[in-house]
Amino acid sequence: MSVKYISHYSIFVALSVITGYLIHFPILPQAPFLLYDPGHVFLLIAAFKFGPRAGMIMTLVYATIFALITGQGGPYGALMNFLSTSAFVLVSSWIYLKQHNKKGAFVGLVLGALAMTAIMIPANLVITPLYLGVDRAMVAQLILPAIIPFNLLKGLISSVLTLLVYKKISLFLNQENILAE
Repeated sequence: MSVKYISHYSIFVALSVITGYLIHFPILPQAPFLLYDPGHVFLLIAAFKFGPRAGMIMTLVYATIFALITGQGGPYGALMNFLSTSAFVLVSSWIYLKQHNKKGAFVGLVLGALAMTAIMIPANLVITPLYLGVDRAMVAQLILPAIIPFNLLKGLISSVLTLLVYKKISLFLNQENILAE
């Protein structure tokens, strides 16, 4: 990995961490403890630009730094953040890599959001009881009314934001020769 790419990845990770730190809010009244933050939009953009492998590397760095800075969830929070974001980023960017057009981006984001939602069901059932020290049955009761809707809505919002800004950011970076291919 060259210094050039490390610096590019670092910029996107920094944008993700800063955005996630500054902007976060609940999106479901029935689960105000589940907070949406748009920070992973920058990870999706970077993964579309540099590919799934780069997206996974940036997601790991982002989840670690975010947990260290915010203290949200400690190692369990970092793991949950990594699992959800990496499922979204990996599936979305892999499909976009194979079908590099608007349809590929759309299909990738939809399937990425579904993958994120699917991975967070077992992740919550296994990790949340360890993290919060609650009974697994209590977490299971939240799957349908809170965890699934939250992740689907999170995926929808992030997908729309990514579709709205990806091409503009990509074109700007290419025009300014900041991230020339």
